[in-house]
Formats: sequence, structure tokens, C-alpha cells
Amino acid sequence: MSRLTESGGETPPVERESLVGRQLELSIGPVAHGGHCVARHEGRVVFVRHALPGERVRAVVTEGHAAARFLRADAVETLVAGSDRVAAPCPYAGAGRCGGCDWQHVTLAGQRRLKAAVVAEQLARLAGLKLPVTVEPVATAAAAGADGLGWRTRVRFAVDDAGRAGLRRHRSHEIVPIDRCLIAHDGVERLGVEGRRWPPGATVEAVASATTGESLVIVDGRAQGGVSPAIRERAAGREWRVTGSAFWQVHPGAADALVDAVLAGLAPAGGDTALDLYSGVGLFAGVLAARVGPKGCVVAVEHDRQAVADARRNLARLPWARVEPGRVDRVLARLQLDRCDIAALDPPRSGAGRAVTDRLASLAPRAIGYVACDPAALARDVAYFAERGYRLASLRAFDLFPMTHHVECVAILQPGRVS
Repeated sequence: MSRLTESGGETPPVERESLVGRQLELSIGPVAHGGHCVARHEGRVVFVRHALPGERVRAVVTEGHAAARFLRADAVETLVAGSDRVAAPCPYAGAGRCGGCDWQHVTLAGQRRLKAAVVAEQLARLAGLKLPVTVEPVATAAAAGADGLGWRTRVRFAVDDAGRAGLRRHRSHEIVPIDRCLIAHDGVERLGVEGRRWPPGATVEAVASATTGESLVIVDGRAQGGVSPAIRERAAGREWRVTGSAFWQVHPGAADALVDAVLAGLAPAGGDTALDLYSGVGLFAGVLAARVGPKGCVVAVEHDRQAVADARRNLARLPWARVEPGRVDRVLARLQLDRCDIAALDPPRSGAGRAVTDRLASLAPRAIGYVACDPAALARDVAYFAERGYRLASLRAFDLFPMTHHVECVAILQPGRVS
């Protein structure tokens, strides 16, 4: 930007030569968090999408200028291919196209190895922990997602100026109209969002339950067709009410897989007092309440108003489970508990943070089950817990988002010396 000189005049802004569009031939290094791999060109780091470690590619710079510390680029031609490379099944996947999937050009086994490497690297770099990581596939009753496709039960579409539904390009507001999303569940595709015209600029969310068959379309926050804005989901042996865009895992097998992992790690017992932080519609609170029984107590904490309403409805038959509305850090600061035996938390992508981890550790639960959708935030928070005397007792990682770089982890933390 311009600035004043000593004489009172303005100096012109510094011109920085854009490198966008420049072609580079690159040798691809390790995978990095975020769906890209790391390469170097003339000593500068280049984050490259649509490539694989060990490959040689021709890439086009998508972001960066001559003075930038790093560049971003898309691989547009593979000169030496990696052993895990396959042809992307979706015609909208690839350089300059839809940004929803990162790894369609990789075998499923290869995708899981990449995700495992990212989780391990983040834990080593941010938490000082070196441990082997395996990413587990998650099965469903209907085999949805067995080939990495057809698993996503909630898809949020953007609408372009012509009223066409589509998905955004990577790191862009530009919309790519599509006629089908291959990772969308059949129940979502049956809603026909891509084949209809919508108000320009609208947000259209297609929601379909793989377990009850219910579905709905939400346009700018309102359910279409005069139907109830809520659907039922089935998990952990019972049904749950989920209204509109309230949070629910998008993979059909996710809820059961995560519940099983959390219960195995926490080992709730009759009479326990439990916390469920970032509780959403009450999934973990409900299953914990069933285990601790009426002589126990479960406190669920959730900020989203609609999720709080759903949670209260879902927990209505478990009066020893109550919902505290508000931001988790603020509620924890004022919450009066005689004790806390176990705790579950499922924070957003930004993680829990120091205030929440410090307060939770001060309550001295015997076990904490941390469900994480971002390995960097998880590793940071594991380090915070370590400062308060909690060690990472176990870690499981699940492939709940095939074809993307996302991975879900369940970390169990317990008091004890950090190894």
C-alpha cells in the first residue's frame, strides 16, 4: 500500500510480479496437512495439489508472487507417476475444477496412508509424540462408501448467477456447476438439487439419512416443500432428532464408529459424572447417560441454539442428563461440579483451545475422549493437556471422508506421565 514520505507526498505501492500461471516442473516431496504435497523450486516451498509423493509433475502456479515465501500450484501433467495414482472417477475433479475432493487420483489404500502420515507428522511436530498411525476404513450396512463414493449424506451447494447448483473451486468463491456429485449418498442425489434452478446466490443444502431414509432440502436456512425441518437419524441403537443444518456426521457409519471408540476409551460405569462438550444434538451425552444410569449425571454443553433444542428433546427420557447452553469455555468457567469422572468432547475444526483444555484438566477426569476432525488442532490440544498432566493413552483414526484430505480421530487421554 502507499505511504507518506518525509516531504508529505506518497510513495507508489510496491509492485510484486505475480507468478500465477507460471509453469514449473517439480519433484514432489511429502504430503502436508490440507490436501497437498510439498515441493521446492529454486529454494522456495511450493504446495502442490493433484500430485503424490515421489512423482515428477508439471504444475501451474495458482497463488503467489515473486517475493512470496511460498507458492501454491496445481499439477496439470504427470511426468513420473506414483504407484498409488489412478484415474479420478469424477469428471469435476482435477486442476481448476471442483475443490471438494483432494485425493480422487489416489487409491483408497493410498489415501489412508497419506492421511496417517499427516496425523503422525502433526502429532510429532506440535505435540512431540512419535507414534505409528493407521487410518481405519468404516463399513456401513448398505456398503455406502466402500469404493470411496456415495457416502456423503449432507451436501451444501452454492448457486451461481444463472441459478445452477454447484460446488466451489479450491480456495475460491467461483462456483463450478455440476450435474452429479459422486461422493454424495444416493439419498442426496435423489433430491435432484443439481437438475433444478435456484435463486442466484442461494445456499442449498441436501440432507438424507442413510439409516431412516428421511430427507429434506434447505434453501438459505429454510426447509423446502412445507415439510418438517428435522429428520431422524439412527445410531447407537436408537433414533435422534436432527433439525435442518444442525451438526451430524456425514458418513453413514461415522456415528456408530465414533461412539464405539469413545465408549471403549472412557469405560463409563454406573454412577459416573460425565461431561459432553460441544455436544451437538446429544449423541455422546445420550450414550453416556445410558451407561452411567440414573445414579450418575451427564452435563452436555452446546452453543448452537437449535442443537440445544434437539439435544433436550433427544435426552428427555434421561432426566439425569441435562444440557447447558452457551460457549463451552464460558459454561465450563462457571459450571459447578462436585466431580467429573469422564469427559467427551467433539470440538469444531479449530479445536478446543487452551482455556477449555486447562479447565477440563482441572476437573481431573480419569479419562477424556477427544473426537477431532483436524489433526493439527488435535495435536496442539494434546500438547496443552500434557502440560496439565494428561498423556495420550490411545489414538484411533477413521476414514470418514474418502476422496478428501479430512480424517477423524478419537484420542483417549488419561492422567499420567507423558512418554
